[in-house]
This record gives sequence, C-alpha cells and structure tokens, in this order.
Amino acid sequence: MRIVILGAGVIGITTAYELTRSGQHQITVIDQAEDVATEASAVNAAMIAAGHAFAWASPKVPAILLKSIYRDDQAFRIRLRFDYQFWKWTALFLKQCNENDAVRNTIAKHGLCSYSQKRLNRIVAENQLEYQQITKGLLYLHRRPEEFRKGIEHSKILQDRGQNLSVLNADEVVDLEPAFGPVRDKFAGAIYCPTDESGNSQLFTREIAKICQIRKVEFRLSEKVISLTTHGSRISHVKTSKANIDADLFVVSLGAHSPLILKPAGIDLPIYPVKGYSTTLTVTEDHEPPAVGTVDEHNLVAFTPVGNALRVTSTAEFAGYDRSHKLKDFQPMLRAVQDLLPNGAAYDHPVYHTCFRPMTPRGTPFIGFTKYENLFVNSGQGHMGWTMACGSARIASDLIAGQTPEIDDSPFRVQ
Repeated sequence: MRIVILGAGVIGITTAYELTRSGQHQITVIDQAEDVATEASAVNAAMIAAGHAFAWASPKVPAILLKSIYRDDQAFRIRLRFDYQFWKWTALFLKQCNENDAVRNTIAKHGLCSYSQKRLNRIVAENQLEYQQITKGLLYLHRRPEEFRKGIEHSKILQDRGQNLSVLNADEVVDLEPAFGPVRDKFAGAIYCPTDESGNSQLFTREIAKICQIRKVEFRLSEKVISLTTHGSRISHVKTSKANIDADLFVVSLGAHSPLILKPAGIDLPIYPVKGYSTTLTVTEDHEPPAVGTVDEHNLVAFTPVGNALRVTSTAEFAGYDRSHKLKDFQPMLRAVQDLLPNGAAYDHPVYHTCFRPMTPRGTPFIGFTKYENLFVNSGQGHMGWTMACGSARIASDLIAGQTPEIDDSPFRVQ
C-alpha cells in the first residue's frame, strides 16, 4: 500500500517507523522543514513523563487563565483575540475543567503515556539507539507544604493506575539530587517517579528517520503541504508546493497545523496551537547542573539536562498561530530555575525558543480514521508528544493494518 505521511516531527516519523515493520508498504513523508524534528520535537521539555500525565483541563485552571489577562507571570496565559476557532476551542476546554472529566481524561492520558514508554524502550533496545537518554527518574518538586499535600493527594489518581510514585521529604530530595542542597529550605519535598526518564527528542527522531531511510521510506522535505483534494468518500491526492501526490492512504501528523489542512476537507477537529516557551542553557565543567529532570510545581517550570545543556520549559499561551515573543516572556521561568539552581548553567547566554503544542480540550490525541476511508489522523498529543509518540504510532499502525491495538483506543477515536 502507498502511504503518505504529512508531518516529519516525532509523531510522523515514529508512525512511519511502525508502518515499515511489516515491509508491505511504500511510504512517503512530507514536511515543509529542511530536516525532520525541527519544530516542537526539537525544543520540548525532553521528558518521558508518564508520572506526570495529568489533564491540563482541571477545576483550578479557569482562575489562572482569568488572572493571566492582567498578569504576565502565570504559567497558563490567555490572549484575547477575535478568532472564532479560539473561542470555540476555549469553550470546549473550559467545559472539561471539572473534577469528573479531569479524572477521566487523566486516566486516558496516563494509559497512553505508560504504553508509549514501553514501546519507546522496546524500540531503543531493538535498535541500540543513543539519544542522550537518562533513566534516573524525574522529580516533581513542591515549594510549599500545603501544595505538597495537595500534590500527594492528586498523585493517587496515577498510583491507582499502577504508576510507581514515591513521596520524598526535602532531605530525601537532596540525597537523590545533591544540586538542590544549597536551597534545601526553599522546598517542602517532592513526588519522585523512578520510572520516568528523559532524552533528546530531536536526536531520537533523526535516528529513527535514518532507520526509515534504510527501509526505503521516501522523504520529501522543504515541501509544504497545501491541501487535501477529496473525491467522493476518498482523498484523491495531496497538493504540495511542488506537486500533486496520490496514495492509497494519507496520514495527517502535522501537529498544531493539522486542523489547517483538515478543516477545508470538512473535518473540524478541536486541535489548537498552545504556544510553549523554552530556553536552552549551556553547561560547562564550572557549573553544577542537576542529574535528574525536575518540574518546579509551584511555577510550572520544567528543567532537564540534555547532553551539555540544560533545557528549561514553561508557559502555555493561548494565542493562536502567533509565534512572536519578547525577552520578558522568558524571565519568570529563568528566575524560577536560577532560584533553585544558582550555578546550574550559563544563565547569561540563553537560547530562546517557542513552539506550538497541538492541544485538544481533553489533552488526549486523535488517532484513527476519518469520514474519508483513506484519511487517517495521528495528531493532538499536546505538550506530551515526546512521551506519547511511540505508543500513538503503534496504535496507528495497528488500526491501519486492521488489527486491535494493545490498549483501548476509544478515548482517541476521531469520531
């Protein structure tokens, strides 16, 4: 079968990899970038974080969004705009901000993340991949005692699903991560997930792409996807900036740009670009970086060692497809990490990034066939695309092959 995959991020490339396993398909990957994994896959938090797979839509978020209208230091920010899709998506998101839906969505999200991590580890073992992987777990640090107590209670949702989580007091945190020793009095404790890990998503994706090339996958890079052309119940071809390309099956994995291609074809999926901010800091032998990736839960800032660098990520900004940013947008996250790691990295030479997270109101992706019999979607993994990638790809491959996925795929169906 001739399969065209639209999108060369970690989702599209892992999907291509899984589809090559049968050896029965002729696969083409199309992307407007000059290389694979150049957008969100390149500048994410670098965490494989099944132990933090909570739904964003929760009862506390509406108040944070409201506050962000007049304050710039909130991790969730809303930028009011005259955009029907923005208001439509926001209404669907706010509808999920209740306790029952938050628990339901968290369970579905965690199930996919856990499955995906198992698939990742299998792929790594089979191919002996190197991608700056760290398997020392992740810390979810709480600064205030009351927040720590709430965090412990909240974590029971995942523990009840079999997730291995430990509660550490401040002294135990320092024993695990000595870099926090000088600031021992600035936090109450942490929830530690020993099975979580981290790694360079871009490097992993490019290593997988090399395997795909060996398996005869065709890469059409620097080629923009323009539109899908429909004919009855099928997609006849995809129009790009260079050609019209036909296929037996089309897979849309364009991240936050997926709805821009799908909607003109009559498929209106609630995937919205939520802008994320990240910075990469150089680490030298004079610095004292952490060995374990950490999330500062009070400020919602994540920082992770990635090779000879420290990746810092934060902020979810609801601002449409606006990539603009100011230096002040990065200051709260840099202050937060420098407060915990005074000598963690070269804070005077940050490299700034923004990216679009393809968010759905529930926080779970769409994986499945559409109303067109030869159009498939694997998109909407949001801020956990790196964590969800390998599991999403395997589910997609199973469904395309007419097989039943190893986990329940009903929370991810397009219908």
